[in-house]
Parts: sequence; C-alpha cells; structure tokens
Amino acid sequence: MNEIRLLNIGFGNVVVAARVVAIVTPSSAPIKRMKESAKADGKLVDATQGRRTRSIIITDSNHVILSAVQAETVAQRLAGASKEQTKE
Repeated sequence: MNEIRLLNIGFGNVVVAARVVAIVTPSSAPIKRMKESAKADGKLVDATQGRRTRSIIITDSNHVILSAVQAETVAQRLAGASKEQTKE
C-alpha cells in the first residue's frame, strides 16, 4: 500500500514529500525572480504565517512554497520522511 508522506513546513502547514524537487534559501537573485514569476503565474503559496521567509520549496508542478522554517530544517525533515518510506 502506498502511503502519502507529508512534510511539515511549519505552523501546521504540510506538503506531499514526494512532490518536492528542491529546498532553497531565498537570498539569491535567481530565486527572487523565480518567486516573482510564480506569483505572476498564480503558483506561489505563502505558508509563512506573516513571518520572514527562511526557505523556498519548489515542487514538481512548478509551485513555489514560502516557509518560515530554515531550509536545513526542512531538508532534515524531508530526509527523515524518506528514511521512513524506505524502511517499509
């Protein structure tokens, strides 16, 4: 049975772990351009709850998700979700 693994991205928000392509920090100019492009296309999801953006999650559907959790923390959570999936 295939279970859907959810990745906690902070403040009660989750994404499907299998759909995550990249987790990046929001500081570089190309990432800022990608964020603006996603906003214009209606594919930007702000999950920061009004807090500072600390990581940006890019999905296989080209959605760009803003998170207030550090990129390293989200990556560790994703790695944990992947390990659980391989155990089964």
